[in-house]
Amino acid sequence: MARAPAAADPRAGMVRLDGGTFRMGSEEFYPEEAPVHHVALDPFWIDARPVTVRDFRRFVQETGHVTHAERAPDPALYPDADPALLVPGSLVFRKPPRRVPLADWRRWWAWVPGADWRHPGGPGTSVKGRDRHPVVHVAHADATAYAAWAGKALPTEAEWEYAARGGLDGARYAWGEEERPGGRLMANHWQGEFPWENRKAKGWEGTSPVATFPPNGFGLWDMAGNTWEWTDDFFTAAHEAAPSPCCAPRNPRAEDAAASCRPDEPGGDFPRRTIKGGSHLCAPNYCLRYRPAARQGEPVDTTTSHIGFRCVARER
Repeated sequence: MARAPAAADPRAGMVRLDGGTFRMGSEEFYPEEAPVHHVALDPFWIDARPVTVRDFRRFVQETGHVTHAERAPDPALYPDADPALLVPGSLVFRKPPRRVPLADWRRWWAWVPGADWRHPGGPGTSVKGRDRHPVVHVAHADATAYAAWAGKALPTEAEWEYAARGGLDGARYAWGEEERPGGRLMANHWQGEFPWENRKAKGWEGTSPVATFPPNGFGLWDMAGNTWEWTDDFFTAAHEAAPSPCCAPRNPRAEDAAASCRPDEPGGDFPRRTIKGGSHLCAPNYCLRYRPAARQGEPVDTTTSHIGFRCVARER
C-alpha cells in the first residue's frame, strides 16, 4: 500500500481557486466540446504545474510503484493481440521524414517495447536532465496512485477546464481570444505542418520543462500544450446542456464507465477517461486542441509519450 508523502504541506505548489459558475465547452471546433453549458464548482486547490519526472521519481522511490508501461499486458485482456507485443512498453511518437496522410495515426505512433517513464523514447533513452519535464507514459491508474500518495486526487473535467480558463470565462484559449497575441507563442504546441515538419517551439522538440511558457490568469503553468492531462471523468460523446446559471449542475462528474467504451472498435471494451489540454503534438492542421474546452477520450490502459497529469485537493 502506498505511504503518505513526508511533505510538510501537501498543498505546497498548489493554487487555491474560489470556484463559482462558469461556461464550459465550445461550439466553435470539435463536436464533443458542445454544447456550451453552465457548471458550478466549490472552491478547490490545483497543482500550479504538471507532475514532473522529479516528482514521480520520489513517488516511485517511496512506494515501489511499478507503472502500467513497465508491466507485461495480461493476454486475457488482449485476446487478439500479437503475443510478441505483449511485453512491457508504450506508445512513442516517431516523426516521419516526409508529408504523410493524416487519416492513419500509425504513421507517426509506434508501440515501443521498453518505453516507460524512465525511458520515454524506448531503450537507450533516459530522463537524465529532464527532472523539470512533465512525466509521461503514465496510465490513468498510475496518475491515481500518485495522487493518493500525495494526499490529493485527479481533477474532474469541470475542475480542470475551470482552472485552465484562468478567469477568462468563455475565451477560446487559456490566455484569451488570439492564438499568438502580439506574435508571442503562449504554449508548447506543434509549429509547422504535422507530423513531419517541426519548427520546435522555443527550441524544444517534444516536451518542454514546466513553466517554460507563460502562466494563465490563475498563475497555472502548462494548462495548454506540452502534455495532455488525465482527469477522473469517464468520457462522454458530448456535454449535457445546462442553458442558464440557475440550472447549473454543481461539481459534476461523469461516472458511467460502460457508456465511455467503444465495443465496436479494437480495444473498445476498455473504459475511457477524459484527457484535457492538448500537447506538443497538437497543430492547427491536425489537432487544434491546446484550448480549455478541448477534450478527448482515452482508454484507461493507454500510456504515451504525450500524456501526463496534475492533481487537485478539495475543501469538502
